[in-house]
Amino acid sequence: MCTICALSSLPRCPNRTSVMSSDLDDRRPIGLTLGQRLDRVRWSPRHVTILVGLGAGWLFDSLEVNLVGNFINPLDKHFHASATAGQFVIFSWLVGILIGALVGGRLADRFGRRRMFVATLVWYAGFTVLTGFSPTLSVVVALRFITGLGVGAEYPIINAAISELMPARVRGKASAAVMNFWSIGAILAGLLAFLLLNAVALSDGVSWRYGFALGGILAVVVVFFRRRLPESPRWLASQGRQDEAEAIVAQLEVAAGIGNGEEAGFAAEQATLTFGQALSELVHRYPGRLALGAALDLSEAFGYYGIFAFLPLVVFPAIGIANSQIPFFYIFGNVGALVGGVGMTLLFDKLGRARTVITFYVLAALGVGLLAVATNTANSTLVLVAFMVSSGFATAAWTSAYPTFTELFPTHLRGAGVGASVAVGRIGAAFGVTLVTTVAMHTNITAGYLIVVAFWMVGVAAMVMYALRGGVEAARRPLESLVTPKGRPDPALA
Repeated sequence: MCTICALSSLPRCPNRTSVMSSDLDDRRPIGLTLGQRLDRVRWSPRHVTILVGLGAGWLFDSLEVNLVGNFINPLDKHFHASATAGQFVIFSWLVGILIGALVGGRLADRFGRRRMFVATLVWYAGFTVLTGFSPTLSVVVALRFITGLGVGAEYPIINAAISELMPARVRGKASAAVMNFWSIGAILAGLLAFLLLNAVALSDGVSWRYGFALGGILAVVVVFFRRRLPESPRWLASQGRQDEAEAIVAQLEVAAGIGNGEEAGFAAEQATLTFGQALSELVHRYPGRLALGAALDLSEAFGYYGIFAFLPLVVFPAIGIANSQIPFFYIFGNVGALVGGVGMTLLFDKLGRARTVITFYVLAALGVGLLAVATNTANSTLVLVAFMVSSGFATAAWTSAYPTFTELFPTHLRGAGVGASVAVGRIGAAFGVTLVTTVAMHTNITAGYLIVVAFWMVGVAAMVMYALRGGVEAARRPLESLVTPKGRPDPALA
């Protein structure tokens, strides 16, 4: 059963759970607050449109990312570059994501989710196309960095938007469903690479150019869908734009077939925070949550990107897999990823955040161990099967992590909180790409795999520690009820 179908089958009964006032409002609301009205809305076609619109952008983020893995060897061959030089193409892109996540998260809190998720899509689509026209490897590295700025900004924007627009009872499942569009994009990247490398049989010097150009052009199509998506009412209210927030909530209520006759609470207008002020508030009011987000993202980014760079640069050449066969591995590997991600999505709200994250991070580590065993056999079929299993567990792990830490930050800091967490994660990804590959080249392949296993376990340790120290369990709870009142310590540090 697909994730969207699973969401559509949920009971259509309004949720009138009593919640706290908005974290930005010190006054007692009259009637239902804006957050309560959003949470009581039944699942409707409007929610499906929002989910697919945001998911489609995530799909093309993935397409753009996975084009590198599919075309890195032909690109290196064309420029007569070593595997080490190829690492810098991926490294520069990851550094771009690091900076883009930090800046994009803050801009999303300042200018809104909708405006930024249109701008970032246009940005990275344009520079992806330009990558296909690069005359030298140095230009490829530079354009990968610039493209990464746009991709990085997408992480906090999409995660903040989906968590703020969905009813509490399905927020986890809906957020994870959007994350699963990543695997679909990765499959499409593999199909595109297969078409160019095999069906059309383009040379190494041309195939990667067409891949990047076509990937960027296709992404532009999503802009037209994203322009139809609403702004987050919670963000609008946090900026004192109550009338606009009311209008969007009313539209969602009408789409769900319920009235909006009850008066909503107010939201106090906030002074615009600088980047430094936002980070300061996160560190002082939500240190445990920020540390959890950073640790989970560091762990999964190191594990995920470490493997996806490690395989084409070291493992595939070692077991005799030709460039033309690499797309097959990515296609089947991401089919496994999609199965794992969808399976986790169906369990997410039932199991709860901590239990789900811990379970799948442990399974992700075991999956890497299975891949190491298969690689030592030098049997390409066993490696493919192990890669599918490993990808399924890894995707289930990271698609559970993003919604888990996204919903823990208050609305006016959500973009900055997610952006800071992702930025730390990209440090892990950037060094994971170089460290795992370098260690494997200078020692053995198994040593590279063991490093990845160790980093998956960092995420396990972080989630266990957060839960044991009284960290908030957010499954099915309204966002407003997760906020720590001013003057009280973060529960995770109590």
